[in-house]
Amino acid sequence: MRIAGIDEAGKGPVIGPMCIGGVLVEKERLFSLKNLGVADSKKLTPKKRRLLAHQIRKYAQKVYIFEVSPFQIDELRKVMSMNQIMVQGFSVVLEELHPDTIYVDAADVNAARFGTNLKAQYAQRFPEKAKELSVVSEHQADAIYPIVSAASIVAKVRRDELIKELEKEIGVDLGSGYPSDPKTRQFLESWSREYGTLPDFVRRSWKTALNVLKET
Repeated sequence: MRIAGIDEAGKGPVIGPMCIGGVLVEKERLFSLKNLGVADSKKLTPKKRRLLAHQIRKYAQKVYIFEVSPFQIDELRKVMSMNQIMVQGFSVVLEELHPDTIYVDAADVNAARFGTNLKAQYAQRFPEKAKELSVVSEHQADAIYPIVSAASIVAKVRRDELIKELEKEIGVDLGSGYPSDPKTRQFLESWSREYGTLPDFVRRSWKTALNVLKET
């Protein structure tokens, strides 16, 4: 029995990519995974997340992270909703793992609908596998199921690495990347004033980015 978990990091930020992480383990490995102390990545320190991400890879049969760039998000939002983008992204990870049971942190206000849509998307390419697939889609699954916690951790660690690389490249503290972060907003406003546009690692379809461009 192959069990997998999927979760994302970076759905909401105006800066940087979204990373969707998937972790696949044999059922008998679930207890070992739980004993590592995995938890919702948001409740762990960066150092603890990095340590756990390394350990998770030792126990997992497979770890896969799908990175969706700001440009890809902006382009997809022209033709579909963010919920649909999440289904597409989670499906890419699911298609890499092919578990018997998948646990996902629902990226939709209707958790059951997200699970149904994800399975339907998977069935388009793998109809026979989809018939046997069991999908558990719940809100806050990363705090409930260790396999989703593990996926949350590897996704968050990868996104943090990418943001740090950006900061090193441009020599500026970008903050958390979320629209509510004063550091993030200050960066956007300063860049827009200086260059009259925003860098390609910013999601320009976000209301925050649009407002900054209008105001500067």
